[in-house]
Amino acid sequence: MMITTIQLNDGVKKMLDRMKVGRQTYEDIILNLIKAIDKQKREQEESMIRGCKEMYDDMLEINKEW
Repeated sequence: MMITTIQLNDGVKKMLDRMKVGRQTYEDIILNLIKAIDKQKREQEESMIRGCKEMYDDMLEINKEW
């Protein structure tokens, strides 16, 4: 494993400090943020797919009525 140093301005560091729970590291916080964003993207994509399928089903029903 390679350890990398990143530079953060004071404002970003303070925001990360406010997000800490217990003895969390900055890496823990960043990983949790990445996981939350990935989860949100998946849920949004699944929701869009469900919505499209529902619209498709509605369109099929309308076509049958014609």
